[in-house]
Amino acid sequence: MHQRDFELQTTSSRDIVLRVRARGRRILRNPVANRGTAFTLEQREQLDLAGLLPSQVTTIEEQLPRSYAQYSRSPSPLAKFIYLSQLRDRNEVLYYRLVSENLEEMLPIIYTPTIGEAIERFSHEYVGPRGLFLSIDHPELIEQSLINYELDGDDVDLVVVTDSEGILGIGDQGIGGVQIALGKLGVYTAAAGIHPRRAIPIVLDVGTDNLGLLNSDVYLGERHARVRGERYDAFIDLFVKAVTKQFPNAMLHWEDFGAGNAHRILQRYSDEICTFNDDIQGTAAVVLAAVLAAVRLTGVPLPQHRVVIYGAGTAGVGIADIIREAMVREGPPPEQGFDRFYAFNSRGLVIADGAGVRDYQLPYARPRAEIDGWAVADPSRVTLAETVREVQPTILIGTSAQTGAFTQPVVTAMAARCERPIIMPLSNPTSRSEAHPADLLEWTDGRALIATGSPFGTIRHGETYHTIAQANNALIFPGLGLGVSVVRARRVSDEMIYAAAAALAGLVNEYRPGASLLPSMGDLRLVAATVAIAVAKTAEQQGLARVPLTDPINDIYQRMWKPMYPRLEVLPVD
Repeated sequence: MHQRDFELQTTSSRDIVLRVRARGRRILRNPVANRGTAFTLEQREQLDLAGLLPSQVTTIEEQLPRSYAQYSRSPSPLAKFIYLSQLRDRNEVLYYRLVSENLEEMLPIIYTPTIGEAIERFSHEYVGPRGLFLSIDHPELIEQSLINYELDGDDVDLVVVTDSEGILGIGDQGIGGVQIALGKLGVYTAAAGIHPRRAIPIVLDVGTDNLGLLNSDVYLGERHARVRGERYDAFIDLFVKAVTKQFPNAMLHWEDFGAGNAHRILQRYSDEICTFNDDIQGTAAVVLAAVLAAVRLTGVPLPQHRVVIYGAGTAGVGIADIIREAMVREGPPPEQGFDRFYAFNSRGLVIADGAGVRDYQLPYARPRAEIDGWAVADPSRVTLAETVREVQPTILIGTSAQTGAFTQPVVTAMAARCERPIIMPLSNPTSRSEAHPADLLEWTDGRALIATGSPFGTIRHGETYHTIAQANNALIFPGLGLGVSVVRARRVSDEMIYAAAAALAGLVNEYRPGASLLPSMGDLRLVAATVAIAVAKTAEQQGLARVPLTDPINDIYQRMWKPMYPRLEVLPVD
């Protein structure tokens, strides 16, 4: 398909125009142009579609029930994912309309947790290209590959890129990680109205250490171990230079990079380009929003809380960073913020002279002298139970992917010294959660304030129905990307991330008994718009906006695309 055949103008979401030079079957094979039975009789005559479609003309509103029925008949979550993917590849507008009108139901299908299985099955279920595949074995092709995507510099707001090393809770998935980039962009569109043709999903194929993939006859990626070190860094640098040259207005969203690279890459480029890491900053912002709502209920000022981060990887340290920064805003100077945190890695409590402490974990390492005063079985591997007993935390956050790590003895010990313990088992999928919220409510006599990574819905304890907040990044990153794109921000600052979290927390009415600490996933359009306004205003206040806001609410609203068939302009054939 060539750009000269289809020219889509997406500058204003309220007046999108598709100029078409192609004719006949070429139109039906293009997911942007194809609208199936919704082509009018006049359009069918103009575009040489006579005889290629059933006689009846239908509206998109009439197409939706048929598509939803076909979706519903799919027998499993993966089958539903495949059906929706095929619909997207056939008729993009209808796909996004269907998802947007059933967002709460379909989000777990197009995003977590189902997308994890789709990623694992990528090479088995591959049916056609979506996104860009850039290989470390052919760095000379990066720039040409970006050009081949056939989008001009002004036409791209977002680039979502992964190297697939840290996919969800399932680790290294090689080239299949392109599905997580596609899933993220699907949420950007469904929740924030960012037009799907203003975003590019990219996978950096740097090899894989997944022996199952390397030994699979159907694996479609580079067949060698994951490249690391200087060659990896040089490849990342080439990519960043090429993508910012080709798409100078786009926000570069890093997704599911391994812990060893994620922080390093973000620090390397965050002051130079408009870039964002969802695993670090997005996760942190949504958790901070839940923490702020929970802290309001406790009545204890945030700087007085003691926080245990169980799983000090990419997400865990990002969460610690943003909560500490929020503490600093309310009271203690930066040098005093770290002493409120106790972080855990795979070797137990992170201690300054301990083994396996990564650079980004060092600020949260406890001094050995402190631990020497504790009663512990093994000073080189201090456990969660021992730490809870010694420090009496008020906030317990899990990003460890260790099923059941928040045991009854740990939780009851915490609750014995804390009236309203804030407990957040955030690991995905559900099978990796550190605790089930029903157990947390039982072990704390209904006093726990809970947010989880996976959806758990409503749980009854006694006479109270507790709506369990899902700390899903989809509450943050769509609105952040929208706000950045509206003002064409030069970069994403810490203040913009904090503004996103504060705006999200402001949407919560947590004072009803059992109320959720976060908005419902069914309110994502409202949430995204609210977050976008806060982000855009903050960017402007900091002098980071290249396009000024004139009327913030209207500026954001006008950019939120609603899935409707665009106005057609039929151009003469060359």
